Amino acid sequence: MGVTQAQESQGTFKVALAKANAEGKPIVLIFSGSDWCAPCIKLKKHIFDSEEFKTYAKEHYVMYVADFPRKKANQLPEEQMGINKTLAAKYNQKGYFPLVVVLDKDENVLGETGFVARTSPEKYIEKLNGFLK
Repeated sequence: MGVTQAQESQGTFKVALAKANAEGKPIVLIFSGSDWCAPCIKLKKHIFDSEEFKTYAKEHYVMYVADFPRKKANQLPEEQMGINKTLAAKYNQKGYFPLVVVLDKDENVLGETGFVARTSPEKYIEKLNGFLK
């Protein structure tokens, strides 16, 4: 996928679902425009790439990034774009970027958030975990 997130993002959504089921973890599905969406880039840099978030996420979440780059040099393989578009049709019908959707292992939406200005990785983790209760 070309994007390193809090933990290695699963190659396909089916792999992420299988991992979530096997490990009993929620899926954190991130809709991102990695090369054009300024809030997406900030969210990745300040939250998802922080050591605090990466360490926590590895133990508690299955991460999946549905990226929608615009620059030709950053285009994803056609198959991956198809998967991402299918996910967007199901979970991001309004086309918000970034959109972070927390799903249970059965693909039920537990909550949604996005970029939150001036927040810490700790506060963002609290927000995501608030959807799990």
